[in-house]
Amino acid sequence: MQQGNKFISPGAWFSMIYPSNWNEFEDGEGSFLFYNPDKWTGNFRISAYKADAKSSAAMTYGRQSVLDELKENSSASSIKIGELECAYSKEMFQEEGEYYTTHLWITGINDVAFECSFTVLKGAEVKEAEEVIASLDVRQNGVKYPAEIIPIRLSEIYQVNEGYEWAVSTVKKLLKKDFQGVEDDLLRLQQVIDGGTIDKSQRDSWMAFGVTVCTILGNEIDGFEWKTLIDGNREVPVLQYKQAENLIDPMKLIWSKVKAGEHCNVVEEYKNVIEEIGR
Repeated sequence: MQQGNKFISPGAWFSMIYPSNWNEFEDGEGSFLFYNPDKWTGNFRISAYKADAKSSAAMTYGRQSVLDELKENSSASSIKIGELECAYSKEMFQEEGEYYTTHLWITGINDVAFECSFTVLKGAEVKEAEEVIASLDVRQNGVKYPAEIIPIRLSEIYQVNEGYEWAVSTVKKLLKKDFQGVEDDLLRLQQVIDGGTIDKSQRDSWMAFGVTVCTILGNEIDGFEWKTLIDGNREVPVLQYKQAENLIDPMKLIWSKVKAGEHCNVVEEYKNVIEEIGR
C-alpha cells in the first residue's frame, strides 16, 4: 500500500492516499487542494461528482464520464493509472515569467466521477499526482465502515476555530475579561458555565466549550494533535495524544455530560485528561 496520509472526503464519498508532506488548503466549493507548503512541487486538485442514486445508469456514471471527456475533448487521450481508466489532457500557461503545465485527468469508479489536476512547473514530474489517483477508492452505500482517524481536514479546522472564537468572545462579553487560551482561562470558562446563561439545549455552545478545553490542552502540553474522526455519520474534530488510541472528543468532554443532566467542571475534566495520558 502506498505510504502517506489518508483523506476521506466530507460525506465519505471517497478516499485517497496523499504524500505525508502535503497539506490541504482552501479552494473553491466542492474542490480539494493539496500541496507541499515547504517545498512546492505542484498543486493537486480533486473534485468528485456522484450520480443520482435513482438513475438506472448510476453505477456506470464514472466510466461514462471518461468516455464523454474523450469524445468532447479532442486533446484528451485514454491512459491507465493503476486500475483506473482515465481521460488525460494538459495545457500550458505563463504566469509572472514562469511557464507551467496543468495536467488533467478525468476518471471514475462506479457512481462517482473524478476530475483531478496537477499544476507544476513546465517539464516537472507528475508521479506524485499519479500515485494519488491510483489510490482513489469509492465508499459503497449501505456498508458500515470501521471508524478511522485521519489528519484533520479543513472542514474540521473551521469547526475548531469557530468554536474556540465563539467561546473566547462569550467569555469577554459576559465577564469583561481577557482570554489567552491557557490553563488559567479554564476558571473563566467555568464562571460562564456556572452563570447559567448557556441553555442546556444549546449543543453547539457546549461543543464550543469542549473545543476550547481541547485547544488549551494543545497549547499547554506538547504531543497533542487535532485529527478528524470518521465514524458512520460522525465526521468531527478530536484531539489525539502522541498516536495514543484514546481520543479526546470535544463533544463527549462536556456536551454529553450536560445532556445527561450532570454538572460539568472543566477544570476537573482538564485534570482527568492529563492524568489519563500520564498513565
